[in-house]
Amino acid sequence: MFTNDQRQVERTGKHGTPRPQYLQELVARFQTATNEESKEVVVAHLANFAYDPYNYTFLRQLNVLELFLDCITEENEKLIEFGVGGICNSCVDPVNAAIIVQCGGIPLVIQCLSSPVRNTVKYALGALYYLCNSQTKEDILKPEVVEVIRKYAAAEAVHTGFSNLARAFLVKHVNP
Repeated sequence: MFTNDQRQVERTGKHGTPRPQYLQELVARFQTATNEESKEVVVAHLANFAYDPYNYTFLRQLNVLELFLDCITEENEKLIEFGVGGICNSCVDPVNAAIIVQCGGIPLVIQCLSSPVRNTVKYALGALYYLCNSQTKEDILKPEVVEVIRKYAAAEAVHTGFSNLARAFLVKHVNP
């Protein structure tokens, strides 16, 4: 459920932690984490917060979009999965999408299409769906990328989720 100021006050109560402070604490926990599992948990939480427009400003202020992109460059498949999940959840917003593009996110998201992790591929397809526009289509609609997406669209028997997302992408951006 999407949040607004009134709902946030109701959920937090008088003695709860305000959302910006809580998100700042999560970022600090990520930065000081000494093991991969702790980082995974924090990035998963941040990615969950990234779906709600109420949090977009806070996430931008705390450079969480950049943190998600950094996670995609890691070798840890969970960090990659949760990082691209956060990108997918937040890039519906045009301001967030612009930041992701400016920070070199398109090639990072594209490389996630070849991940062995199903969720990573689904998040990458979803992110590319929202990131593709008149300014970015040259970077996204390269023949090799479109070919991969066409293969996912044709793979309905293997995975319906990939197929549906890939077909939606093709209908909107390749064959309008």
